[in-house]
Amino acid sequence: MAQKQALRVALSTFMGLALGASAFAADIDVAYTDTDLNNCTVINADDFGATFACPGWRGIPVMIAEGDLRFFVSYGLNAVNERAAHQTLPQFNTIGAKIEWRITNRTGDWRPYATILRYYTDNEGGPEGQTLVVTKIEQGNTCQIARVDARKYKNANEIASQLADDMAFDFSCENEPIDYQP
Repeated sequence: MAQKQALRVALSTFMGLALGASAFAADIDVAYTDTDLNNCTVINADDFGATFACPGWRGIPVMIAEGDLRFFVSYGLNAVNERAAHQTLPQFNTIGAKIEWRITNRTGDWRPYATILRYYTDNEGGPEGQTLVVTKIEQGNTCQIARVDARKYKNANEIASQLADDMAFDFSCENEPIDYQP
């Protein structure tokens, strides 16, 4: 009898977790925007680089800056003052053509909580590198949270999506972004 009751409790716990996970998954969607600098406004330029204000998902500002042959990308009304505005990869790099916006309606309206953007890196004469950068979006707490080597992992897009979904809500921008290692 105790064994049957333990089995019922285990099954009901499993079903509750499964239903909860699928309900959470239903609260997540994705959208895509372009990073075409021709559709952006130059807000600062000099001999060392430029900063652009670009349209993002539903008008959310995207700051794209280039300096020292590296790109920096940040999000939101105060994008230039977010930690993401000062984060890039160590190698010379450029960015991909699309931003993937991870959005949720946990609060009753659809809002982005993370983005995924592909960076192309120079590997000093070796094959071009590709890194998926996951950035948390939260006013006053926008920063890179994870990086996935897209050449090393065949399922890099799925890994980056899972990292965004698992980490973005609780990640503190006082921490350094993780380099994904299984």
